Amino acid sequence: MSTPNLPGLPEEPVVRRGMFGAPDSGDTSGYGGLVIRRAPKVSSPRPYGGYFDEVADALERALGDDLSDAVERVVVDRGELTIHVKRERIVEVLRHLRDDPALRFELSLGVSGVHYPHDTGAELHAVYHLCSITHNRRVRIEVSCPDADPHIPSTVEVYPTHDWHEREAYDFFGIVFDGHPALTRIQMPDDWEGHPQRKDYPLGGIPVEYRGAKVPSPEHRRSYS
Repeated sequence: MSTPNLPGLPEEPVVRRGMFGAPDSGDTSGYGGLVIRRAPKVSSPRPYGGYFDEVADALERALGDDLSDAVERVVVDRGELTIHVKRERIVEVLRHLRDDPALRFELSLGVSGVHYPHDTGAELHAVYHLCSITHNRRVRIEVSCPDADPHIPSTVEVYPTHDWHEREAYDFFGIVFDGHPALTRIQMPDDWEGHPQRKDYPLGGIPVEYRGAKVPSPEHRRSYS
């Protein structure tokens, strides 16, 4: 279960203008003007090593001929296994991972949202961290969706504890989990505008009052350049 490596680098590099959003008052982060290149999306070739091949083989048997329609790529990095799954197949794949006797990932450690603004067409990611108590194994499942269509099927029916985790990913990143029983904000007020953990969300835009003193937002603070 693997896909070929994707060679090459993107033509346009990324230029970081400052971590704290100070475009007109000086750089306060140390990142101003830094030019970096985004790494290409890679996949790992077989063998993966350790129990990773056993997990891949079991999932391949469970999916059968539908494997290529469900799994986009597999990445092994820093001793961790990540399986990238197409969003329309996420519920089916998670159910196989939970119920298949050779897999038995019966415990989910949660759902995390990630925002990659430069990953065109796949800006938003949902990451599922699974653990097999039966086999003492871990696997990461990752799903992506475009910012223009931020919809991923809810997986609450497979792992009921995803209820609050999916609400948090919606609250902070704007990922809409279709079929969720009650997809409402969980930490921010219901009338809050935007999603605060996205990388394009302005930081420090709201002045903070502390014992009678007001702390200005970062773009209005002193510049050390």
